[in-house]
Amino acid sequence: MDADVLVIGAGIVGAACAHALAQAGLDVLVLDDRRGGATGAGMGHLVVMDDNPAELALSGASLALWRELAPQMSTACDHHPCGTLWIAANDAEMDEAQHKQQRLQAAGVASQWRDAPALHAAEPALRPGLAGALEVASDGVVYAPAAAEWLLSRGGARVRVEQARVVAIEGTALRLSDGGLRRAPQVVLASGLGATALCPGLPLRPKKGHLLITDRYPGTVRHQLVELGYVTSAHHSEGDSVAFNVQPRPTGQLLVGSSRQFDTVDPQVEPAMLARMLRRAVEYLPALGQLQAIRSWTGFRAATPDGLPLLGPHPTQPGLWLALGHEGLGVTTAPGSAELIAAQLLGRAPPIDPAPYLPARLLQAA
Repeated sequence: MDADVLVIGAGIVGAACAHALAQAGLDVLVLDDRRGGATGAGMGHLVVMDDNPAELALSGASLALWRELAPQMSTACDHHPCGTLWIAANDAEMDEAQHKQQRLQAAGVASQWRDAPALHAAEPALRPGLAGALEVASDGVVYAPAAAEWLLSRGGARVRVEQARVVAIEGTALRLSDGGLRRAPQVVLASGLGATALCPGLPLRPKKGHLLITDRYPGTVRHQLVELGYVTSAHHSEGDSVAFNVQPRPTGQLLVGSSRQFDTVDPQVEPAMLARMLRRAVEYLPALGQLQAIRSWTGFRAATPDGLPLLGPHPTQPGLWLALGHEGLGVTTAPGSAELIAAQLLGRAPPIDPAPYLPARLLQAA
């Protein structure tokens, strides 16, 4: 045997799983082809989401773990506890902000309503006329590729990383592109959309997203800014959509999102979609139109039909564990997902109810 557990994928979810399993005393071998994926393409936000109770439970538990890790993280991780302002543009969105605050409060997540004058004082670059915002001060951002590397490094001798392309899962052995095999009693599949080539029948669908980053403009934006309509946009099951989402980076740059497209696997930046996304951003943040952009890119989120990740044993392949389908919340929910995988694999009490995330809910139906 090459390890106690083999982990396929060294992105943020795979790295978190390796870290959690190593902390539990297991020897872990992580296999990754280093071609990149969602971890390197995303925004790196750490945000409590409450679209449904299961999403709130997993993101809330994960944010608590991120706050425990933050003081120990390397400076390369660029952790920034900037908080989130959920922007209400009108009275209807004010009502939604109140409902959101009630849901967060019931889950023990503190938030504060900022009326229009308080919002302007907090973020003067926002356009006039906005109704206010709900502030969630415990949210933050992180540079996900560096955070993944840091999590892997914390495993010490118990975590080894091998650059290799896995081409087949044969029981709990992994066949590599050079013909070699790696064996262990357990395998964790955490390679995002790439997992569909190794495990046919996975209910994962790509969602394409565009991002843009500006030059350095320190102090222009202090919080992560998200329109309350983002939730509706983010969970459209069909069609293209954009929403206002701007994130301040510790470098002084602004990271601008967000867009969602189904039914394309073309990685090219699409000028029409990028322009639509930027127009939406400028509607909320007019000064953005005067800033210099230095790069734009795309990435693909792995989405499940019900919007919740697959976390647990494969129902028909003994020894295979799935940590997949996090869509746009992989960075946020990585540590909580890893704790759920480790608890189930080791037969320990899970930190939250694992039932909503078990792969059998979708794989058996498929």
